[in-house]
Amino acid sequence: MLGILRTVREDLQAARGQDPAARSNAENAIVYSGLHAIWSHRIAHKMWAVPALRGPARVLAQFTRFLTGIEIHPGATIGRRFFIDHGMGVVIGETAEIGDDVMLYHGVTLGGRALVKRKRHPTLGNRVTVGAGAKILGPVVIGDDLEKCADMVRAYTALYVGGMGSREKNFYNQLASRMGFSRTPAYRRVSPDSRISTRSGPYTGRRAVGRAPPPSERSTIR
Repeated sequence: MLGILRTVREDLQAARGQDPAARSNAENAIVYSGLHAIWSHRIAHKMWAVPALRGPARVLAQFTRFLTGIEIHPGATIGRRFFIDHGMGVVIGETAEIGDDVMLYHGVTLGGRALVKRKRHPTLGNRVTVGAGAKILGPVVIGDDLEKCADMVRAYTALYVGGMGSREKNFYNQLASRMGFSRTPAYRRVSPDSRISTRSGPYTGRRAVGRAPPPSERSTIR
């Protein structure tokens, strides 16, 4: 019970810290659809861990989507102090993994590119902000402390793609070139079942570390 109250308190504090329009915790708890969506997801995710409850977990997720306009698959792993501002149109896929202190704006998609049962959705590190309308597709890993521009994906960090072949590598090289990277991102082959781990996050397994740009270069990639 104490853990639940602590999580709710942290989520309310995250909302007030990330949104200058936020006023009181009581008001935010009533009117913020992003908070309603993440609280419902935390319940659905616990249910998803029990095979017999996966059906009801999907029903709860779809009911929350109907109420809030935010679709989060019960299988998605989301860390602490997660906040969705405005909320409408956000989609988070089944194998997506999100670290702590992450913020998404409306219209963000964390989607997949493969039609097979494996790790196929993005992984976001800690303290990542994704702007309105951004689409991040496939099992890419976005490193800590990065910001993605609205309506596009920009990652000044290493992209780790499970089972990536030469065709996919060429695709990401071309994508990086079109977005004006000063150099091609590095790649590293990892198991499709591997998971990102953080000091305080809920993940276990291999850690994928991205490098944030130095302050002198950040203005050139936003």
